[in-house]
Amino acid sequence: MRNTMEIDGYRAIIEFDPDIDMFRGEFLDLNGGADFYAKDVAGLRREGAISLKVFLDMCREDDVEPQKRFSGKFNLRIPPTLHATIAVAAAAEGKSLNQWVTDELRAGVSDSA
Repeated sequence: MRNTMEIDGYRAIIEFDPDIDMFRGEFLDLNGGADFYAKDVAGLRREGAISLKVFLDMCREDDVEPQKRFSGKFNLRIPPTLHATIAVAAAAEGKSLNQWVTDELRAGVSDSA
């Protein structure tokens, strides 16, 4: 199971790597790689803060935007029968397909947080 951690307003996914017997963190939403390793949560926070600072400093030096930009659009391929079922569910709630899917995705993310 993947877990997330927030460090200085940036989110990272945390996984355990049994090959090295350490936790690995990787920041999301960045325009480049910034990962970090530690044996415990306190170490992850400390190493994550260091990794993030180095990454952000490099971005400032190179005049690069550190965060990825998202357009708000993505393609989704689903089975036609699921598409039909979702269209009916959206109509039954008086919503557009886009609004229904957006609401369901938002609820799904909120439930897992």
